Amino acid sequence: MRNFVVIDAPSNLGLRPPAPGTVPGCYKLAGALREQDIVRRLGAREGGVVVPPRYDRGDWREGDGVFNAAALAAYTPRLADRIEQHVRAGDFPVVLGGDCSIQLGASLALRRRGRYGLAAIDGSADFRHPGNSTAIGAAGGEELALGTGRGQRDLTDLEGLRPYLRDEDVRLFGMRDEDEDRAELTRLKISHTTVGELRERGVAEVAAAAALSLEAPELDGFWVHLDADVLDPEVMPAVDSPDAGGLLPDELTTLLRTLAGSERCVGLNVTIYDPDLDPDGTGATLLTDLLVAALVP
Repeated sequence: MRNFVVIDAPSNLGLRPPAPGTVPGCYKLAGALREQDIVRRLGAREGGVVVPPRYDRGDWREGDGVFNAAALAAYTPRLADRIEQHVRAGDFPVVLGGDCSIQLGASLALRRRGRYGLAAIDGSADFRHPGNSTAIGAAGGEELALGTGRGQRDLTDLEGLRPYLRDEDVRLFGMRDEDEDRAELTRLKISHTTVGELRERGVAEVAAAAALSLEAPELDGFWVHLDADVLDPEVMPAVDSPDAGGLLPDELTTLLRTLAGSERCVGLNVTIYDPDLDPDGTGATLLTDLLVAALVP
């Protein structure tokens, strides 16, 4: 039996404002899943909250790099401290975001300990970086690039540990078939499997092969990153970028259960679900049910 511990990381520092004068509502994700009794249903212990700095882009303008960068650079090591503490103790952290930039905290925590892989279940690669885009700014769409050492040094080289992830240790699942990053990922030999490819090859088979590859002796383990936008917007519209053609709940449950069920998986986070876009709470119910089904034997 795993020793689950639930940690709240309610950071929205990595997303653009949904409208002028507002802030992204994904910081409410943890509270919404807690209202669904996720801690008890996982049989988990309390891991507390890592409180983020205030969301304040100040006078940031396009071309200035990543906004909220100083706040992200301060928050990431504090989140890493909490995650590392529990991984070191043999716990299995379940980190409730937040936007995808919280993945930097997990990657930094594990980089401190050795060489770890990442299984990212996400509707997009989040691989925007200065080498392929002039629209740098939102770390929530750039965390994989930052984690693999691409981007500004104040975020890619925290504690002198750049890169937190090696390209060959990343496995991506759930990108849409037409994702514009596919060509670059292929050139860099970053493993990625689109929704269409998952269905063609079989979700369970792809997940089992990926888990086996992440259990390689050169790796000390791996982390799972789950972005709610991997789900089709017909079932999960409450995300900042609801793109058609996503996974269905049963498919995601199979994928997540297989990956997180590996003995070498050391934890996971869940991100991007925005309760402000889900007034009746159906998205929170779905995500909680899915996590419980995938993690609890």
